[in-house]
Amino acid sequence: MRTMFVLVALLGLAAHPAMAVAPVDMAAVPAGEFTMGSLAGDTDEQPAHRVYLDGFSMDKYEVTVGQYAAFLQAKGGDPPSDWKTMNQATHQKRPVANVDWADAASYCTWVGKRLPTEAEWEKAARGTDGRLYPWGNEPPTPLHANYGKTDWNNHGVLVPVGTLEAGKSPYGIYDMAGNVWEWVSDWYGYNFYKNSPSQNPTGPSSGGTKVIRGGSWYSNPAALRSANRSLISPTDQGLTGFRCAKTP
Repeated sequence: MRTMFVLVALLGLAAHPAMAVAPVDMAAVPAGEFTMGSLAGDTDEQPAHRVYLDGFSMDKYEVTVGQYAAFLQAKGGDPPSDWKTMNQATHQKRPVANVDWADAASYCTWVGKRLPTEAEWEKAARGTDGRLYPWGNEPPTPLHANYGKTDWNNHGVLVPVGTLEAGKSPYGIYDMAGNVWEWVSDWYGYNFYKNSPSQNPTGPSSGGTKVIRGGSWYSNPAALRSANRSLISPTDQGLTGFRCAKTP
């Protein structure tokens, strides 16, 4: 009888591949609609609009110093600024920072993944119920996010990834508010939401700046909102980190 149950379960997964479990270090985000943007947010977050996304997986954790060190050792290339300070034993499980967009994208390719789109990032952060923050509508506290700090402390201001259980997103993803800003794949468009495709948007076809999401260790609570958008040059390192996504 037990063998029969196992066979039934395996056949179910084969018939519905979207239900397959994501890799251990990733969280599965199912296909479907969510509300992107905010009526009460900044102008570039408006209008709030419904977006359908195919299913995908998102890293549960921001890429760490230790993981990025392995990438540099394997691939070579120039390390991020302040790398000698970051790459210390005490910082190996803290998120890497000072990474530009091209290097972040290269890392994700190296591990068989990619940078998330802006829409994927926002859905992974806030889910489908329109919440303000990954954990809900409750204002942030130090139990939810690493934010509001003023002293960089040679990378010591960042908390090790996966530390803040209370701040997880609906899909069990950590640190999508605070710690380090995160690159996404999209070019930034101030008015893009006014004409955004309703299915799997990938941002403008070109631009001069890339979108970053999530706020950081020095951000105020408003910057931690899951709909908040910011932008920097793709060559700017700017204490920015990242996480990767994968299809499906």
